[in-house]
Amino acid sequence: MSDTAVTERASVSAAGMRIVRLLVGTPPQTVADLIKATGVTRTAVTEQLNELAAAGFVERTTERLAGRGRPRHLYRTTDAALTLLFASNQQLLVPAIWKAIGEVCDDKTVDKLLLLVSHSLADHYRPMVTAKDPEGRLKQMVKLFQNEGVLFRVEKTEDGGLMVHKRSCPFFSMYEESGAVCCVDLEMMKDVVGAEVVQTACRHEGAPCCSFALESSNGRSR
Repeated sequence: MSDTAVTERASVSAAGMRIVRLLVGTPPQTVADLIKATGVTRTAVTEQLNELAAAGFVERTTERLAGRGRPRHLYRTTDAALTLLFASNQQLLVPAIWKAIGEVCDDKTVDKLLLLVSHSLADHYRPMVTAKDPEGRLKQMVKLFQNEGVLFRVEKTEDGGLMVHKRSCPFFSMYEESGAVCCVDLEMMKDVVGAEVVQTACRHEGAPCCSFALESSNGRSR
């Protein structure tokens, strides 16, 4: 792994990754435990823990000791850290699962599975989108993705409509000639926005990124 591991929400330094590897799969550790394991200063360990906690990869609990001793802080990794640690493995595992699905399921079943995935994602984001109009809901949804580290760009079209460009793609390792997996984003957006959304470009077909626009009542993008 390179000195900096890029995740959906943060960039983690090599020193931070060392802390993650020490904490994953072990009982909660104290700062003293980590100082002993790494051989670096308390200040360095504390800074790395604070950065990891802010990114959601580490959480802290407090343990009160018997007697009058001061309570101590314990650190452990979150589930997000597992994703961070095994990010490279996902590039092998996800395509393997997708290939197996394609081999045992017919096209109709695959389409149904992808639609269920779309609805599941929509169920996650819908409660956080509160705007009443479709354009406002689309902007809020894009903001949620941006907060998660997804590279989205929003722009107004010449006719005053709204276009969104998704510059990073979570499905790149699953793409195949039919392009079936690309419907996940499209159907999820329709569900959350509550209006017709059309895909106007796809990075897998030569475009710089995937682009989407709202569909107006007269059939044109708005």
